[in-house]
Amino acid sequence: MTNPKVDEYLEKVSNWKDELEKLREIMLEFQLEEDLKWGKPCYSYNKSNIAILIGFKEYCAISFFKGSLLNDEKGILIKPGENSQASRQIRFKSIEEIAEKEDVLKEYITKAIEIEKLGMKVDFKKNDETKIPYEFQIKLDEDPILKSAFFALTPGRQRAYIIYFSQPKQSKTREARVDKYIGKILSGKGLND
Repeated sequence: MTNPKVDEYLEKVSNWKDELEKLREIMLEFQLEEDLKWGKPCYSYNKSNIAILIGFKEYCAISFFKGSLLNDEKGILIKPGENSQASRQIRFKSIEEIAEKEDVLKEYITKAIEIEKLGMKVDFKKNDETKIPYEFQIKLDEDPILKSAFFALTPGRQRAYIIYFSQPKQSKTREARVDKYIGKILSGKGLND
């Protein structure tokens, strides 16, 4: 069943409107719950997210939340970022491309729903596998409230901060990044919230 929030979103979107509407039409064939989450059309099965539709500058995509568990026989799933563990996307640049891949897309959606029905989980790397940068570790050791707030975040949010804080080569830059985001961590927010 269509959700009025998604109708509203699609009325306002300027990039990839036709393509996103076609992807929505395909998703709705599966009797999934439709909602607007993170400002994008999201589809779930029994309250568990299956996929989200996203329009980027150069393409639009259907992003599977547990895409890493899908058997990608056709070789069409793309890891959205080098540090992505679970999510995988199928990207499109035209309505014709969606039409060409519609049958395959439906196979992948069916598999994604099956993964959810089976209760399969992505085996995420633990945060201890991702080393906390020295500059951040000092702050955590000095401030028990910050430490408590950081470890109260979801593992994905913790990992995003650790990766972001670790990227700069210079200690001074890493320290500046940590200082800039302490308030967000204390507020219980993730890097991109």
